[in-house]
Amino acid sequence: MSLSLKKTPITVIAAFAVTAAVSASSPAFAEGTLSVYGGANFSPHSRVKTSGTAYGPTSNSVKWDGASFEMPPYYGVRATWWFEHMPEFGVALDFTHAKVKSDPLPTDFTTLEFTDGINFLTANALYRNDLGNGFTPYAGVGLGLAIPHVEVEGAAVDGTITEEYQVTGLAAQAFIGVDYQLDEDWSLFGEIKTNYGQVDADLNGGGKLDTNIISNQIIVGLTYKLF
Repeated sequence: MSLSLKKTPITVIAAFAVTAAVSASSPAFAEGTLSVYGGANFSPHSRVKTSGTAYGPTSNSVKWDGASFEMPPYYGVRATWWFEHMPEFGVALDFTHAKVKSDPLPTDFTTLEFTDGINFLTANALYRNDLGNGFTPYAGVGLGLAIPHVEVEGAAVDGTITEEYQVTGLAAQAFIGVDYQLDEDWSLFGEIKTNYGQVDADLNGGGKLDTNIISNQIIVGLTYKLF
């Protein structure tokens, strides 16, 4: 069952989560960083099902367009802490604002998209290998929540309009990248990441929409060393 966040902008939720995590830093961590990134996201087809409407249940194989550079564009922010006694290991809180829209639309839908975000908020475990020449390859995995902005309209959902943020299920991610140290405080990184999110969304009028979204991402970002 999803949780509606209709009156709370997702950027506010993400900012609060990252701020709270940074405030919770402890002496167990020898290094803390804050990263921002952009890039492009791509999603394969997935099956979209609706139920609980007067129209009747539907099931469509939907082709997704990533719409990475449409406003608001794809972006992300990550707070990372590396352990003092095991500096090759770390933990991170990651927020990713990915996007998908149906193209073409299934029959009897006039809107089917998550272009204000198929958002992912995850807690992650990381490993890095400092090569000693400025380059540091790293990898990570994480679990968390899928928080899409559900945008659905059409005869297939009884003509109702749903436009709101919801917590719709679990999310998972895996990523691999390389960081390059620019100076004492700043570094540049490139990354390949895959997210999986469950979308079990509530529709206005009492219906349900279910699908699973995979978001494959190519990322470039900047990291600032906080301590």
